[in-house]
Amino acid sequence: MPGQPTEARFLMAAAAAGLTHAGFSLYWALGGRWLLPTVGQWAVDSAREAPLAAAMLLIAVAAVKCAVVIIPLTAARRPLPRPGLWRAFAWLAAIVLTGYGAVNCVAAWLVLGGALRPEGGFDRQAMLGHAYLWDPLFLVWGVLLGAGLLAGGTGRRTSKPVA
Repeated sequence: MPGQPTEARFLMAAAAAGLTHAGFSLYWALGGRWLLPTVGQWAVDSAREAPLAAAMLLIAVAAVKCAVVIIPLTAARRPLPRPGLWRAFAWLAAIVLTGYGAVNCVAAWLVLGGALRPEGGFDRQAMLGHAYLWDPLFLVWGVLLGAGLLAGGTGRRTSKPVA
């Protein structure tokens, strides 16, 4: 990405994290099972016991994740109607992703480290997935999205659109 504005670099990196998340949701919706146990046994059970319902939910989740990727990229490339609304949406997404990822990473690390002991025990494979894969990916996605929004300033720039 040499020559691209900082905003574009951050937004593209955020998009990679978001599309990774969305891609797994879609993969699981279509029947894939690799890494599904790292989400939780409940996800494995849902996919087995109610595959159509699980697939529909996962397709909706993938669509929302894709929207969170596409909207900031599109808004940075060209003016959209009501730009303040889209920018507010992107900021809300960045804050939610960052907060969700950070809180869940820390909680998972505390459980794995023994500092928190959930009543009834915990699913170790899922906790590892949340501590080291899914929630850090949410955190990275949110931080990169926020960095891209900060680098883009408060309004539409008159310089070249994000490439």
